[in-house]
Amino acid sequence: MSPMTTMPPMAKTAQWMKKDLLGLRELSAEEIGLILETAQSFKEVSLRPIKKVPALRGKTVVNLFFEPSTRTRTSFELAAKRLSADIVNISPQGSSLAKGETVLDTVKNLEALKVDIFVIRHAAAGVPHRVAQRTSACVINAGDGAHEHPTQALLDLFTIHEKKGRIEGLNVSIIGDISHSRVARSNIWGLTKLGAKVTVCGPPPLIPTQIESLGVSVTYRIEEAIKDADVLMLLRIQHERQEAKLVPSLREYRLRYGIDQGRLSFAKPGILIMHPGPVNRGVEIDSAVADGPYSVILDQVTNGLAVRMAVLYLVSGATRMDLTEGPAP
Repeated sequence: MSPMTTMPPMAKTAQWMKKDLLGLRELSAEEIGLILETAQSFKEVSLRPIKKVPALRGKTVVNLFFEPSTRTRTSFELAAKRLSADIVNISPQGSSLAKGETVLDTVKNLEALKVDIFVIRHAAAGVPHRVAQRTSACVINAGDGAHEHPTQALLDLFTIHEKKGRIEGLNVSIIGDISHSRVARSNIWGLTKLGAKVTVCGPPPLIPTQIESLGVSVTYRIEEAIKDADVLMLLRIQHERQEAKLVPSLREYRLRYGIDQGRLSFAKPGILIMHPGPVNRGVEIDSAVADGPYSVILDQVTNGLAVRMAVLYLVSGATRMDLTEGPAP
């Protein structure tokens, strides 16, 4: 399979040398480029009549999810299966965690069964990092608290590059609850490292103070966030934010920050509309926009599979190899 020829040349000489993928903050632009290039090769696998390669045959992947998830968990499960790995799904309700066992004890017991990769989602920031320090198995962060969600950002970067042909020089506006969003944080790290200009927008209580130190611009006016954007990345407004009185009401949020056809009149031709899901239709985005010609929301889901295949592949036994030729067919 040929590599992603339009990726920056730096990706073609990069090597993956990390045991884990815990966040985009600690990745270089070269390492991010390598993941995206490898994902392009794996996306081609999904176009085959038999959508499976033996890259992880003999490896065992454990999905350890402490939060509800549909897209991320299913995507990792399918990614592991398409790489021919054995996959085990564990949730707290059906495990010894419900009896009071700690996360680290659970991981150490599973490690004793010779597990190779842990995919971990947890409501508390830092849990995947602590696990990675205590296990010789590879650890992939599938979202930790309000800290990071690296594979979501990687699939967003992949989708933007696929649709626009580049990331450097693009204007990307991230709209919504920036303060509590791990997706926003990972995307800010990834986009700025690859040369995009990032603007964040939302109600003042949902914008962190001093966020400009991350290299982004801030606006509280939705029209200003839209008018120069090549990409609009919308975030879900979580109901607990309304309960905490951080937004007056979902109706008020929609009136001031929701994206509908009228607001798209401020947008440049060819704008991309993105959303990590789940989508609150009629709040942050209207159905006509979510299902419209500028939306790439379902493309994000499709690309998430290829990106997670790439990440599993890179942190597995192939992690010390030069991957310029892409995975073997």
